[in-house]
Amino acid sequence: MALAHYFQSHGMSYPWAWFLSTTLLILLFLVCLLVMVAFILLYDRKIFAAVQMRRGPNVVGIFGLLQSFADLGKYLIKEVIIPAGANKVIFLLAPLVSATLAFAAWVVIPLDNHWVFADINVGILYLFAVSSLGVYGIIMAGWASNSKYAFLSACRAAAQMVSYEVSIGFVLVTVLLFAGSLNLSDIVRAQQGHGIFSMFHWNWFSILFPMLPIFFVSAIAETNRPPFDLVEAESELVAGYFVEYSSTPFLLFYLAEFLNICLMSAMVAILFFGGWLSPIDIWPLNAIPGVVWLIAKIWFFFFLFAVVRAFVPRYRYDQLMRLGWKVFLPASLLWVLVTAAWVVYVRHGGA
Repeated sequence: MALAHYFQSHGMSYPWAWFLSTTLLILLFLVCLLVMVAFILLYDRKIFAAVQMRRGPNVVGIFGLLQSFADLGKYLIKEVIIPAGANKVIFLLAPLVSATLAFAAWVVIPLDNHWVFADINVGILYLFAVSSLGVYGIIMAGWASNSKYAFLSACRAAAQMVSYEVSIGFVLVTVLLFAGSLNLSDIVRAQQGHGIFSMFHWNWFSILFPMLPIFFVSAIAETNRPPFDLVEAESELVAGYFVEYSSTPFLLFYLAEFLNICLMSAMVAILFFGGWLSPIDIWPLNAIPGVVWLIAKIWFFFFLFAVVRAFVPRYRYDQLMRLGWKVFLPASLLWVLVTAAWVVYVRHGGA
């Protein structure tokens, strides 16, 4: 690491140089991630406003670009109100758990070739484990609030997230079978092509194409986004499991939700659309840094998330559960078998 060598050249021991350089890089990455979330939140509001034929945020800063930062200031200076009957320790711990896990998931996301904090060989398993733990923050918030509405919403959210994690898990199995690795960087490299037809090496042009809509819809349900926002149906549960939260704790839940949406957008790009790879492997497109291509794909898939939110009406809860267990689960399980058979008998010739 160049930064570590710089600190070493100034008389610092290697352990301290490595620690300091890694800490600075993580802080820089977190700041960049938070800035991207701020603008992607504005992007979401602008898209929703355009669908409803109104302007959206346009006063704070040029074109409303500073609106998210104004909202941040508002949340930071508001009073934190804790209900009298709440379990105060768990009540304040829940948003910290949700936000911490949302940040932790990004350590295995490859931003470019060799641009990843933890290039571990079980990156998919780590990501699946961290996203599964996110249920605990929601359950803690619903239970500690001492509100029947928050608790019912937390139960809904837990059932919904567990249901669609099963489908997401089977989609990940098909991708790792196809790529032959659990490492997210290797999955992107397996989609590497050359020339003007390099894009056709991406996974969505392969036998994995049926898994793309399943993963996309399951990601919407996993992040509790409309039309699957049953946990915060205004006519039933007001604001959902965080109905009793205000100020900074509410901001942490909101931040965790948008970090998870961005994470799912990144996963769609990595698993099916070549991650940091350019769509056409010719100059000058392949001269653009891979991180730029990945960010562009994240914004594009977030746009699709936002459009679905704006256009599709909310599902009933029984429709949500039926889609997950009776449609996506058998379909994804069947495609695991199809993908395994294709890899063994077609790609490897039955070897």
